[in-house]
Amino acid sequence: MSNGLALLSIFVLSIFIGFEVVSKVSTTLHTPLMSGANAIHGVILVGAILVADRSSSNLQLTMSIIAVILATVNMVGGFVVTDRMLEMFKGKKK
Repeated sequence: MSNGLALLSIFVLSIFIGFEVVSKVSTTLHTPLMSGANAIHGVILVGAILVADRSSSNLQLTMSIIAVILATVNMVGGFVVTDRMLEMFKGKKK
């Protein structure tokens, strides 16, 4: 099996496993899990920035900049969703 095919297989399996794990989580645990996921997304963003810094070709730079953009959107979106979920638990203002 070539290295690229092995990496693609791992990627596809991780998507499937991630979907299965997240779909089994009860709704009361989503907010704490989102907070933890936001921290992980911050680490992923830093990693994407480091990869972009070390890129040696235009293709690598393009792919790493796309990774930085997607990681940023994912992290900001996670914070927006978490904030919105936490607003549901606040009492009504008088």
